[in-house]
Amino acid sequence: MVVSFLTIRKAVGISGIALPIVLLLGTWLVGSCPTIKSSVSAYYYTVMGNYLTGTLCAVGLFLFTYRGGHRDEQILTNIAAVFAIITALFPTNSSNLADDCNFISKPDDPISNTVHYLAAAIFLVLLAYISLKIFPRLDPGRSFTQDKIRRNKIYKTCGWIMLISLFFIPFLLIHKVICAIGQYKPEVWLETIALWSFGFSWLVKGRTFEKR
Repeated sequence: MVVSFLTIRKAVGISGIALPIVLLLGTWLVGSCPTIKSSVSAYYYTVMGNYLTGTLCAVGLFLFTYRGGHRDEQILTNIAAVFAIITALFPTNSSNLADDCNFISKPDDPISNTVHYLAAAIFLVLLAYISLKIFPRLDPGRSFTQDKIRRNKIYKTCGWIMLISLFFIPFLLIHKVICAIGQYKPEVWLETIALWSFGFSWLVKGRTFEKR
């Protein structure tokens, strides 16, 4: 049971950290397209689209089978699992993403686009809340140690980084903002920072960096 706890935490963490890296490298090496897409969601239309949806579904499965030390932790991870899978099943629109990197195309669907972004936002906000409020709790029968205090600082830092990253993404909908900095692909970098923070928090929770 203990091994299962730690293994699932590590699997979730690795998946979150690896996702943007593998999407970029895969599109470059497999799809022969080194262009950085405007968002993580935009990779759905590239040769790495199956990896994107597969990873989201895998994370959803990991979170759904995960059983934390508290009942509310189990409930939150189960809800996050549902929104991870919804994010995978409802892709973003592609009309403003057309370029040589795209491997597939489909008609725009405003409902799918809205559901995708709402589900993704709820998914990441829930994970940020877990890092901020759930992970810092003491497991039953345990007491605070210097190591626990250090790990709590990491959880909270990762949670706040996720929320701050998500906070700035809606500002990219402002025409003047995207015209000024759109060439630097700010959305994909903000999403990557959020995913790395989420992944690192779960790796620490999984005791990945501790000597045994």
